[in-house]
Amino acid sequence: MTVPALGLILAAALVHASWNFLAKRVQGGAEFTWLFSVVSTVLYAPVTGAVVLLLRPTFGPAQLAGLGVTVLLELFYILILQRAYRAADLSLVYPVARGTAPMIATIGAVILFGERPGPVALVGAGLVVVGLLLVAGNPGRLLEPAATRGLGYALLVGLTVGGYTLWDKFLVTDLGLPPLVLNWAITAGFGVLLLPAALRRRADVGLLWEKRRKETVVMAVCFPLSYILVLTALTFAPVSYIAPAREISVLFGAALGTRVLKEPGFGRRLAGGFLIVSGVIALTVG
Repeated sequence: MTVPALGLILAAALVHASWNFLAKRVQGGAEFTWLFSVVSTVLYAPVTGAVVLLLRPTFGPAQLAGLGVTVLLELFYILILQRAYRAADLSLVYPVARGTAPMIATIGAVILFGERPGPVALVGAGLVVVGLLLVAGNPGRLLEPAATRGLGYALLVGLTVGGYTLWDKFLVTDLGLPPLVLNWAITAGFGVLLLPAALRRRADVGLLWEKRRKETVVMAVCFPLSYILVLTALTFAPVSYIAPAREISVLFGAALGTRVLKEPGFGRRLAGGFLIVSGVIALTVG
């Protein structure tokens, strides 16, 4: 993995951890998703239009169908993620979800795209996963009744992330869709699909906007931005390297959890973070 790709992934990790922290604090649902999606669609429209005029990407049946699949996958992801945060702690959901995703994406990249990571890169991916489990804490905690529901949602989130990472790699490389255009279509699609729910709950939407306006705007900027950076890296770097490396966001998530949410276990999470960083270095040189 090249230095530019690693730089994009580090920036994406910081932004990603930040919007997940916001999602945990707001603990919204369809109303919050619709609200930040509409704001995001408006904010990113000018630059997206400029990209379309400059690059003139093809929007044939294959591209449009591909965008439709992505919108559905990402909508399922964001709604399940918010449900997971309502059911369990950030320190449980985030590491498990982010640990599952790279395993799915790396295996899929080998099978579907014929990518062949070297031995050092594979060891690096393994270190990332082990570090994520260490950040999650005592494995016995995952078997507690209170954590079972959140764990199930977290695993489903990870599976979905792995799936749409592979699909979106295909869209930006094989079908030539610019990352910014792809992400704008995702948020615009959220706004359209969730409009009936927003209209039924317009009072809740209005109250949410009144109380959580700042979080909504920050979410509207950060939710697409984190994935735009990842998709840009995917245009010139293999999925099997990018998918595990982006999990360095767990370091930022752990810092937010311990310093802001006052969650315990900073030393253990620091050790897990060290393994994650070591894994990223192995991916970079491998």
